[in-house]
Amino acid sequence: MKLYYSAGACSLAPHIVLEESGLPYEAVSAPTKTKELPDGSDYRKVNPLGYVPYLALDDGSGIRECAVIVQYVADQVPEKHLAPANGTRTRYALMSWLNFIATEVHKSFAPLFQPGMPDAAKALMKEKIGARLKWVDGELAGKNYLMGADFSVADAYLFTVTNWAKPMNIDLLPYPNVVAWRERMATRPAVQRAMKAEGLI
Repeated sequence: MKLYYSAGACSLAPHIVLEESGLPYEAVSAPTKTKELPDGSDYRKVNPLGYVPYLALDDGSGIRECAVIVQYVADQVPEKHLAPANGTRTRYALMSWLNFIATEVHKSFAPLFQPGMPDAAKALMKEKIGARLKWVDGELAGKNYLMGADFSVADAYLFTVTNWAKPMNIDLLPYPNVVAWRERMATRPAVQRAMKAEGLI
């Protein structure tokens, strides 16, 4: 497998999950700004949409979208318990988390990265992010991870997205459970390896 990623982008989530999985893979830098791969070719020839992540499979097919890729990887190594079994109520709980992170948190950060976005619009997005993080903070009360005692692929996704709080000047201190959870996440060896590979630490 090949994971196409851009350093620090949402593709860090499947990068972490691949490290957790122990599966063999190759990480290929595909910067979102230049779309130029290490060999000089245009990334859009691999993924016409031009964004990351993209997971190229050994049979020549590929998978897009962060929330889908992390579940695919988890399902290849069920013994690692990175995601509950398909068809179970807990799997639907995981999918609910992934969908929430993708649509309510990740997409709320997106406008903050746009240089032409008016400050008033950015302020509204920050307010929305704060409301969502306040809810997450309550959900993390008494838990080590989003799904309870154990790490899941949803943790990798939320960790990646909340990494953007600091550069976007969003204070996480009002959310002590989120801060404590991020500290636990940051010490996981797979997180360390993925972040090091992307030059983030």
